[in-house]
Amino acid sequence: MTKLQVRAFLYQLGTFAILFIAGRFVIDMYTGLTGFWIPMTAFVIATIIGPKFQAVKTKDGEKLFMKWIFIKGIREIG
Repeated sequence: MTKLQVRAFLYQLGTFAILFIAGRFVIDMYTGLTGFWIPMTAFVIATIIGPKFQAVKTKDGEKLFMKWIFIKGIREIG
């Protein structure tokens, strides 16, 4: 794995973890769900809402890109 692939993986993991923990807290406090359904619902929401990061080899070298449901198109990261 290249440096940018590792960075993409860590960004993906970090954003998922933040959204999962926040979603789990919100679901636990404000819905009537109990037991197994709280983390399962948080997992689905974090997976759908979370941005997707990918390292791609281009003619200019390897670059890191992000696609997110809340922005239009694909954005290049640093």
